[in-house]
Amino acid sequence: MKFDDLDVKMRVYETAQDRCIVPEVYIVARIDGRGFTKLTKEVHPFEAPFDEKFRDLMVETVKHLMNCGFNVIYGYTQSDEISLLFHPNENVFGRKIRKYISLLAGEASAKFSSLFGNVGAFDCRISELPNRNLVEDYFRWRNEDAHRNALNAHCYWRLRQDNHTVKQATSKIEGISIAAKNELLFQYGINFNNLPAWQKRGVGFYWKNLKKEGFNPKTKEHVLVDKRSLFTDFELPMREHYNNFIHDLLNQYEAI
Repeated sequence: MKFDDLDVKMRVYETAQDRCIVPEVYIVARIDGRGFTKLTKEVHPFEAPFDEKFRDLMVETVKHLMNCGFNVIYGYTQSDEISLLFHPNENVFGRKIRKYISLLAGEASAKFSSLFGNVGAFDCRISELPNRNLVEDYFRWRNEDAHRNALNAHCYWRLRQDNHTVKQATSKIEGISIAAKNELLFQYGINFNNLPAWQKRGVGFYWKNLKKEGFNPKTKEHVLVDKRSLFTDFELPMREHYNNFIHDLLNQYEAI
């Protein structure tokens, strides 16, 4: 059999399951660390419940993903997960889901591992969101999840540091109200509201046009020029304010 004939025959087995996201549907990718609990607690014991070194690894990984060939207008990370919102008109790779999943998981794994000095693997899933309200709700969901996880983590690790066993600490906070968890922390002298915002809300990434000084070789003058820069936001809003933030971000790009 000639190679060209063999190529046509076998290629179909790779592409038979290819599916493309239809136009005018918003694309959000969620990239999650695989086995990161073991990686961060046993292989490399980071400070619990939050470690700035680990946060910075995730921050740099998001920055890489927003500069690796996709048109990403917003990035978000909390804990060991990353969410990416693509430009409404993104059409790279013909919007093939297979390409997005494989490349984003691979890029995240490679960047994180190179920074970390050990293997850190990520998986990826795609949300296809048919309207703007669902995009806002998606990021509100992850923002609220960050807040809930932060409260639970601070309670759990404070109890563990107070010589509670894993079972005792888990049992003590299981099923109790948010108010009760806040009160538990307050008994240890911790006001949850005063903890760093990035722990409770995650970190956001978006593009800004900043004025920077440049040099015009024709006029031999120093001038101010607009330069597109990636901004890292450690003070994200919460609840409805966060919905409004995402809403305004989408307005900015859909007006172009």
